[in-house]
Amino acid sequence: MIRTLRMFLYFVLLGTFILSVSSCDKDDDPVNSGFGTITGVVTDENGQPIPDVTVTVSGVKEADIAVTTGADGRYTAENVSLKLHAVTFSKPEWLTISKSVRPEDFTTEKVATVNASLVTAIAKITGIITDAKGGGGPLSDVTVTVGVAGTVKSGADGAYTIENLVVDNYTVTFSKTNYVSITRQVTPADFVNDVVTLNVTMGANELLRGLTADNLKTADKWYYNEYRGGRNSDGGVHWDWSVDYMSTLDFRGAWEEQNEGTTLQIRNNEGSDRSNPADLNVFDSFVFGSKAITADNKIMSLRVRTHSASASSPAYWGVQVVDLSAPEPIAVKIGDNKTLASENYTDFEFDLSAYVGKEIIIAIGTYRQATGDYWKQLVLRAIRFADRKVSNTDWLPGTEVVAGWKLTTETVRSTMVHTKKSFTGISPVGGNRDNYVDGYRSWRGISHIAKEWTLVPVSKDTEPFAGEGYLIKTQSSTPVNTTIPQAYLYAKFAIAAGSNQLTFRARNFGSNYTYFKLSAIEDNGTVTHVQPQSNTAQDASAAADGCWRFKHGSGDRNNPNDYASFVYDLSQFNGKNVTLVLGVYKGGADTDENKLVFYSVDLN
Repeated sequence: MIRTLRMFLYFVLLGTFILSVSSCDKDDDPVNSGFGTITGVVTDENGQPIPDVTVTVSGVKEADIAVTTGADGRYTAENVSLKLHAVTFSKPEWLTISKSVRPEDFTTEKVATVNASLVTAIAKITGIITDAKGGGGPLSDVTVTVGVAGTVKSGADGAYTIENLVVDNYTVTFSKTNYVSITRQVTPADFVNDVVTLNVTMGANELLRGLTADNLKTADKWYYNEYRGGRNSDGGVHWDWSVDYMSTLDFRGAWEEQNEGTTLQIRNNEGSDRSNPADLNVFDSFVFGSKAITADNKIMSLRVRTHSASASSPAYWGVQVVDLSAPEPIAVKIGDNKTLASENYTDFEFDLSAYVGKEIIIAIGTYRQATGDYWKQLVLRAIRFADRKVSNTDWLPGTEVVAGWKLTTETVRSTMVHTKKSFTGISPVGGNRDNYVDGYRSWRGISHIAKEWTLVPVSKDTEPFAGEGYLIKTQSSTPVNTTIPQAYLYAKFAIAAGSNQLTFRARNFGSNYTYFKLSAIEDNGTVTHVQPQSNTAQDASAAADGCWRFKHGSGDRNNPNDYASFVYDLSQFNGKNVTLVLGVYKGGADTDENKLVFYSVDLN
């Protein structure tokens, strides 16, 4: 008995000793236990040190470590675990940035060096958040974020302000438990004196999946009457990949640009997607936009086909409309749900006559008919609006404003007035026929001319990714014709004081002249070919039928002032809505493609 007691006491003492040694190791020797130092220098764009920058080191499930730079811009954060960390640099009126530190970034002396360069940032996004559930009162504790550049919470008055920004593109997200999150896009054009005011209402019912009435108020405008998708060029240049920009529209859910068209798919990833319930009333994936309906465009025609469907298991799809002017907006189906199993293109029509005189939200989407592994694709080849059904690869019907232009008076009348005034021809992302979607999508939010105007390729395609700007051109070895353009861009504007001078900056290539023309079309069909009041081209002069010809080989994206500027006085149209057409013509009997390269177009 005594021996047993002695053994028990021995092991208790041994355990206490081991625990004590282990504890002393951890407390007394932090370096050997995996702790180190992060240090560095913070400077401005000119390499000068910035004092008083808050440097915050954050780790997973670890308390933040915050230090401040000194007069020399240096900082040191000690006792940092040798793990993955985010190092954030912030100071009022400077853009907040964040960098990552990995375990392997620490030296053998357990020191990681993280330098940072900050840019001045005096812009801000501000606004008021109201609560639809609470009768429109202020909504507090909403998390408002633009990513690493800033995250704040709304106050008791619903107000929020994200400061220390540069004028740039931002995705602003508003989120709060038990409320549908709202996402808004901010572009440089939205900043007025470095400030964007962005008010939102949360808590409203979803009208389309993930979208409330508040979201839909800022939907993309479908200014034009035709949108084409796909890479196949059946039907001639009218359907070539380089002129089909449907992928610039706002798609939600699962979608993909394919040879045959832009496909709306069923979300079907393994796991959560396949547990989505069947629902023939709420779109699984869809495309949507805001469209003004008139007597001239009251019939919407869709040219579609399917993939992954069969007669026994067709794709379910349809069209829904939201009238935001209604006392209580709801999503209304236009006709019954459609089913389609054919891989041949089929033309459907949808009558929107009930909405003539209104601007409405139109959504085209697919429905999940079954839970589980359910995979269908609806291929959108064309979305077209006219006063009658449009089929096949036909042009929009009606009376042409000028014979051969493929632009009708009905289309001109029903084109929506543009809300923007400045446009760029420079694409942030390039591409080719096999991979152009990223390039086209990059046009969203930068007011790219090919996204915001519409292209009519009468007889010649375009070069959407020209390094010097967006490029329309003529065919080689074709007859001279200065009355019918080979390709042109058009958009409608309200002309008034302050918005009656158009300036575009352009260049061309080679030794031949490029012939172009600016035409103004009134809603009654009257066409006026406008002459420039001034230009800075190296060689420019008037030509036949209202055209101008020019040579100017200077200008690239890094030297915008080197482009030729052409300035037009549109004051004769003050008080009118006018469709402006910028076209390129075959004006010379040469064998080259004559090119018109747009750097920018501005109405001011």
